[in-house]
Amino acid sequence: MNRPDCPSKVLTECLDDEWWTQHRGDSPILATAIHNGHAVRGAVERLITLSAAERLREEDPFTEFIIRDFPNRIVVHRSRFEVDINRPRDGAIYVRPEQAWGLKVWTRQPPHDLVEASLAMHDEYYAMLEAMLAGIERRHGRFVVLDVHSYNHRRSGPEAEATRAEAAPEVNIGTFSMDRVKWARVVDAFVKALRSTDFHGRRLDVRENIAFQGRGEQTRFIHERFPDTGCAIAVEFKKFFMDEWTGEPNMEALVALRKLVSSTLPSLVNALGADQ
Repeated sequence: MNRPDCPSKVLTECLDDEWWTQHRGDSPILATAIHNGHAVRGAVERLITLSAAERLREEDPFTEFIIRDFPNRIVVHRSRFEVDINRPRDGAIYVRPEQAWGLKVWTRQPPHDLVEASLAMHDEYYAMLEAMLAGIERRHGRFVVLDVHSYNHRRSGPEAEATRAEAAPEVNIGTFSMDRVKWARVVDAFVKALRSTDFHGRRLDVRENIAFQGRGEQTRFIHERFPDTGCAIAVEFKKFFMDEWTGEPNMEALVALRKLVSSTLPSLVNALGADQ
């Protein structure tokens, strides 16, 4: 299912009935790719107006590949256009264009049964996540979650000028829902590790709360349920590693990003231990 070394295709053919893949290892660090998914079940696909390419543009393809070296990781396979795990339950289905970047998602109002079936995944995901994190907490005392996403920076078209760099860092760290003072050592260690690692002969532009602030449901949920033991960091990569309009990846950049993100593991573990 997960091809070990190549993310060049969005994997949908064998994931239509799968909600997510969960990997558990012996580490206090968990990475998630909850917007990686592209699959939708048949009943949803028949009512969605958007093409696969239009959906893909707003999804976060290849984030699964970026976190693949983490022993603890969760990858969601369903598209955010079926149910958005990172929105509150009452806003997890995009029923209005303003919820979906102005896009008209449905041919008609989705029926109640279809919506409830999709929301069941939202419910089950957070039950699974809480159980998994409770297990990591029992094993390690405290933990860090890297909530990995990506974002578009050429919204006006494939040939349009990109969003200016001042407003669109290559790596945006979101910390809105956490006690930033409490987790300063962990967050600062993560940012320092990202900034100090060579990326094709240069350093990436890594800034905090610029393009996004980390206001998603997953980080909020973690800080609410594990206020003393869980640090959830929202990590948004600008889509400089792919063409956001065609969906084609830049393999060299993706491999380098995967290596960069996994290289932060020792710093995160050390900071988590030192901060107790």
